[in-house]
Amino acid sequence: MSPWHALPDWRLNGGYRRTLEWHAPDREADVTVTYEDNGGRASLATGDAAAQPFAWTRGATPLDFDVTLDGVRSSGRVYADGDSFHVFTQGVAETFEWRNVLAHAGDAEHGGGRLTAPMPGKVIAVLVEPGQKVEAGTPLIVMEAMKMEHTIGAPGTGVVAEVLYGVGDQVADGAQLLVMAED
Repeated sequence: MSPWHALPDWRLNGGYRRTLEWHAPDREADVTVTYEDNGGRASLATGDAAAQPFAWTRGATPLDFDVTLDGVRSSGRVYADGDSFHVFTQGVAETFEWRNVLAHAGDAEHGGGRLTAPMPGKVIAVLVEPGQKVEAGTPLIVMEAMKMEHTIGAPGTGVVAEVLYGVGDQVADGAQLLVMAED
């Protein structure tokens, strides 16, 4: 076990809030975890429900966990497979899909054929040209942001109508990168 895993969730400069999108076969939930600035304390809220005190610790192996939610402690095991998490606890098995917001930044949820930058960054590759037909998921533009590369894919089948930025251009968060037209 790494010594870093033994430390509480202390953060420099105050608290931190993160919302995660989880999908299960029978339900979807936005889970908001709020880490308090004193370290080690957190709360968890699902949907419109009130936040509840929350603590998570690793068990004897990296797969084992102990979680305390609103004073109730449970133990179990989690197997991760990409964005899928298989959770086994108290004789119950559940599978959850985590929606990685950055990986899906170019999905159709932006609507209207608009593809936008998920965060401020620099265009390092333009993989398509106007008039080119593309399928869903086809890589269109590669951005570099926070020393990570992020590939923006086509939200569906269509034609690239216009590319608004070129290699080396700096783009703002939410900037429209290119325009898609339906095929």
